[in-house]
Amino acid sequence: MDIISSYRLAKRNVLVNTDPGTLIFLIMMPTIYLVFMGYMYGSLISGLSIGGHSVQYISFLSPGIIAFQTLTAGAVAGSMLWSDRRYGMFEQILSGPYTRAEYLLGIIFTTMALSTFGAIVMLLLSFVLRATVSISPISLAAIVVSLIFGSLFWGSFMLALAAKSKSNQMYNSIQILILFFASFASTVFYPVSANTPAILRYTMVVNPLTYVTDAIRDGYVANFGLSFFTDEAVLIAETAFMFLIALMFYRKVRVGVK
Repeated sequence: MDIISSYRLAKRNVLVNTDPGTLIFLIMMPTIYLVFMGYMYGSLISGLSIGGHSVQYISFLSPGIIAFQTLTAGAVAGSMLWSDRRYGMFEQILSGPYTRAEYLLGIIFTTMALSTFGAIVMLLLSFVLRATVSISPISLAAIVVSLIFGSLFWGSFMLALAAKSKSNQMYNSIQILILFFASFASTVFYPVSANTPAILRYTMVVNPLTYVTDAIRDGYVANFGLSFFTDEAVLIAETAFMFLIALMFYRKVRVGVK
């Protein structure tokens, strides 16, 4: 497998997905969440805690929106595989000097790139909105690590979905359902408390986006205790499991769409 070939495919994927529609999906939707929910809910919620630090709601929401970028970037990754199959590009790419492994790695690189780009934009917006706390270099490193594994999980999940979907309508419908379910059934917008209904609490516990979000929040305030390393360990385990499933489905993908 040639890393350079995967990089070229990733570059092609980024160029293809820098159209206005995709950029709106990657940037505008999280921006709307951050601005409107941050200020509207912030006027109703007096304060929340991150690693023992009392913060305003918008500062609590900001790392959640950064984590949300891994989910949106993963959705784009799955869409790329489906589109390439639908329009015959997958077959053309594999008939050229590229292997299935290089194509897969190219999509993974693309997912990480889009997730990182979206996270940087949200982080800068958070500074403008004064929604961040003091972030140290080690905190940035922790955020990057969480973004990498979060992107890999959701990229793998959406690739597996695209590999098994029989139609574009089916893929898009399930993708949108997963997008909203995973984001609201996590700690992106609110914390888990003793008052959270049990079924929702259990759902949040198994949701990988919860661990991405909580790890990034801990990174925000440099709270590198047991909770941070537990979140990262669970996230890595879930990511490895999902990647193996995606790899199994991906190996069986036929060229073209019958």
